[in-house]
Amino acid sequence: MAHTKRKRRSKHRGTAAGTVESRGRTGRKPTPAERKKADSASRRDDRLYREPTWQGAAMRAGFASILLFVLFQIGIGPKQNVGTSLALALFAFAVYVPLGYVTDRAIWKRRMRRAGRALPPSKRR
Repeated sequence: MAHTKRKRRSKHRGTAAGTVESRGRTGRKPTPAERKKADSASRRDDRLYREPTWQGAAMRAGFASILLFVLFQIGIGPKQNVGTSLALALFAFAVYVPLGYVTDRAIWKRRMRRAGRALPPSKRR
């Protein structure tokens, strides 16, 4: 007859309140997938606290202005000719780049202050 209860593999170290007290590593070694998950958390932190760049702002503005051009050509209202749509998309790009950079920088500074991290010295001359 087969066993109905599996034997536990390690000691249960929890308290009655549900907390787990551990001194050092109490179980098995982390698997490569679990180590990869920890690495992804550190990569996420690196991404969150990386200083914004003009290039990143230009990439986002480019994507938004291309999308705007396509929407003007599909026709949100009266259909625009290609020249008008292109002019509006270029104007939007020119506005979105500095606006996006300033917004990213303000959010980044706020995130750095909340995390208690020091802001790097200014690169301006």
